Amino acid sequence: MSERRAARAAAEQAERAARPPLRRRRPFLVALVATLGSLVGIATVIAVVASVFVGGLARSFDAGREVIREPFPAGTRPVDSDGENILLIGSDSRAQGDPDGGPTRTDGRSDTLMLAHVPADHRAVYLMSIMRDSWVDVPGHGRAKINAAYSWGGVPLTVQTVEHLLDVRVDHVAEIDFAGFRDMTNALGGVTVDSSQAFSARGHEFTAGANRLDGDAALVFVRERYAFADADHTRVRNQQAFMHGVVDGLLSRGTTTDPERIQDFVAATSEYLSVDAGLSFARLVELGWSLRNVRADDLVTFTVPTAGSGTLPDGQSIVTLNDLEVTSLSQALRSDDVAAWLTDHPQ
Repeated sequence: MSERRAARAAAEQAERAARPPLRRRRPFLVALVATLGSLVGIATVIAVVASVFVGGLARSFDAGREVIREPFPAGTRPVDSDGENILLIGSDSRAQGDPDGGPTRTDGRSDTLMLAHVPADHRAVYLMSIMRDSWVDVPGHGRAKINAAYSWGGVPLTVQTVEHLLDVRVDHVAEIDFAGFRDMTNALGGVTVDSSQAFSARGHEFTAGANRLDGDAALVFVRERYAFADADHTRVRNQQAFMHGVVDGLLSRGTTTDPERIQDFVAATSEYLSVDAGLSFARLVELGWSLRNVRADDLVTFTVPTAGSGTLPDGQSIVTLNDLEVTSLSQALRSDDVAAWLTDHPQ
C-alpha cells in the first residue's frame, strides 16, 4: 500500500507541476483589464481631440465668414421641393456691410453663378453653371444679362432672378470673393485641373489636359475668357474643372489625414465667404455627413441649356437660353430627378 500511495503521490505531484499555477495566469488577467482600460482611455482622448478640433474649425469658420442679412427676396417664392439647392456666387469684391447689420449687396459683379443641387438620396452633387451673359428676365427690371441682377439688387435680386428662371426655391446662398479661390488653392497645397485646351493668360501658361496650379494660377484659370473663341463657354468649363480639382484635393488622403491643412482650408475659405444665416457650421457638418459616401466622381457638373449667342443693338454680347430645355430642367430639379434629365440631355 505504501508503494501505491507513494506512486499516486508522485503522479499527483507531477500533474501539479505540469499545470500552470494560478499566479502565472494572473498577470494575463491584469494585462487584459489594463488593455481594455487603455482602449477606453484612448477612445476618450480621441473623442476629446476630435471635439477640440471640430470646435476649432467651427470657431475659425464663424470668425471668418459674414452672414448675409435678408439674402432671400420678399414676396411669393417657389415652393420647397425634394433635394436641396444652394446658390454659389463668385463675385469681384467681398460683400460690404450696411450700417444696420450684415452685408446685403456689393458694388462688384457676380462673374460666377452656380446652383448646387443635392438630391434627397445624397448619392451625388449636381453643380450647374449659369453663364454670366445669359439673357433673362430680372424681376422689376425687364430683360438683361443675369449678372446685372447682382449690380442692381445684390444677393436678394440674384436669388429672385435664379428662382424666376428655374422655378425652384434656393435654400441657401454662399458668396465668395474670387480672391478666396486663390487662398483655397494654396491651403490645399495646389489643385489639379483638366483644361480642354492650351492657352496663355496674364503671364501663366496652361496646357491641354492636367495642370497643377498654385493659387495665383488658379485665379487666372477660373477668370480668363478673352483667350477663347467661345469666351464664357470655355470659362464656365474651366470653373467646373476647378471645382472638381478642389473636391479631389479635399477628398485626397493628403488632406483628410492632415488636420492642419483642413484648418487652413476652412480659414482661407471663410475669410472670403458670406452666407445666409441658415448655412451655419453645424448645418455644413450635417450636410457633409449626409454626403460621406460621395466621391469625387459623384460631383456632376453641367451648364444651363443655351441656344447660341447674340449681339444687342448697343454692341453687348449675350447668351440666349434654350427655353424648352430650361423648362424640362426646371421640372427635373423640382422632382429631384436631375440624373435622368442629364441622361436625356447629355452635354
